Amino acid sequence: MNKQTRLSKDPIQSKPNLYKPYSKGSYNKINSEEQWIRISEGCPNGCEYCRETFENGSKPIYLPIPKIVRNKVKILDMNLLYKEKSLDIINKLGSKRVDNKVIYYELICGIDYRYLTKDLANALKINRFKNIRIAWDHSLFEQKRIKKAIDLLLKAGYNSKDIMVFMICNWKVNFNDNMRKLDLCKVWNIKVADCYFDNQLAPNIKPIHWSILNIKMFRKTVRKHNQIVNFGIDPEIKRYAQDE
Repeated sequence: MNKQTRLSKDPIQSKPNLYKPYSKGSYNKINSEEQWIRISEGCPNGCEYCRETFENGSKPIYLPIPKIVRNKVKILDMNLLYKEKSLDIINKLGSKRVDNKVIYYELICGIDYRYLTKDLANALKINRFKNIRIAWDHSLFEQKRIKKAIDLLLKAGYNSKDIMVFMICNWKVNFNDNMRKLDLCKVWNIKVADCYFDNQLAPNIKPIHWSILNIKMFRKTVRKHNQIVNFGIDPEIKRYAQDE
């Protein structure tokens, strides 16, 4: 592990303003269409903006995989790929069936590009993991590594529209750098998810490291960016033309 990866020795004590750990204990929620599960805990990174714990040292905590009863399953685990059993877990999930039909999975909290390998990228694709999210929460200078992770996923068989980049906003990565990241994602034809510090959601985002103007502008720009990636054109221009 590169020393730069671990940003905080004690993520709980160094982040008193964060509400609670994001993933704690087993979780298994089911509705008529999909199932939400948590099957592991822990992350070694100790990022300042995240309160995911590693109370078991830097070793993850593995939880039992609940019975899968839906063909759409969303996994809440933080940083699954860093865990040494991640490949086995992905393959085990992919082997499961519900009513003799395959299951589609989604990692809600995204993946850490630093742990993505060719084998893991292939396993994610083979085992039907959809809507892949890559976290780009730090420096603009990570651009080559982010591009490498995207290329691994594309070579595994994903379409660029299957991939999304997470960006932490309203945080110490400044607004201008995030706009430059957005420009790169435009070149790569990759969608973006703007995530706000401490799980804040619109319209109740409070300015912390960004101004409210920057927050509104970034949200609007990301929305437009994703429209163009999805449709290949600006659909609002077509709508405006029809209105005239």
